[in-house]
Amino acid sequence: MRLEIRNLSLRYGTKKPLFQRVELTVDSGDFVLIHGPSGSGKSSFLRLPNRLQEPSSGNILLDGEPVTRHNVTELRRMVGYVQQTPAMAGGNVRTNLTMSFTFKSGRERPFPDDDRLRVLLNDFLLQDVNLDDDAETLSVGQKQRIALIRTLLSEPRFLLCDEPTSALDPESRSVVEAWLERLALEQNIGIVQVTHLDFTPVRVSARRYRLDGGLQEVSA
Repeated sequence: MRLEIRNLSLRYGTKKPLFQRVELTVDSGDFVLIHGPSGSGKSSFLRLPNRLQEPSSGNILLDGEPVTRHNVTELRRMVGYVQQTPAMAGGNVRTNLTMSFTFKSGRERPFPDDDRLRVLLNDFLLQDVNLDDDAETLSVGQKQRIALIRTLLSEPRFLLCDEPTSALDPESRSVVEAWLERLALEQNIGIVQVTHLDFTPVRVSARRYRLDGGLQEVSA
């Protein structure tokens, strides 16, 4: 599967474009890291492929088909997005983790039982989090990992991550980074990650880009 960004530009009103003429191709299993100064539009850029935000001009294609022709709910399942400060829905941790299975597009997939959810919580060093805990009471770092697990349960083909480890301690950060590498290697998921951290994947070869008016590939 391939995600293509062609001649993409974004501006707000009559202001100078945040970025313009951006070109990027991400194939299944690719690992892409995006850096750039504050205010360069990295977070906005990451919201465009699954239509959480619309570009000013340009095209985004999923397997050669414009994303505008895809059902939005199904598009967002295939192109998952994890924001830097995740929003939790009202309710407990279990409800938040299984949210996508209540949508029409998710009802055909097996509903994850509590045992599977607890295994995933343990994998992300969230063994102290109970499925019945109020999700709003969690720390930002815990919410980041809950949001990532929630997105993974939707079985995306591409994963857009906006600084997913920004609120984590070094041990938790290493766990999340290892998981992202595993997703690219073992599940062939295309990863696009915005990061300010000096992160270099160990098991996969990452492509690095700098977003600053346009998108330029940089050496590692």
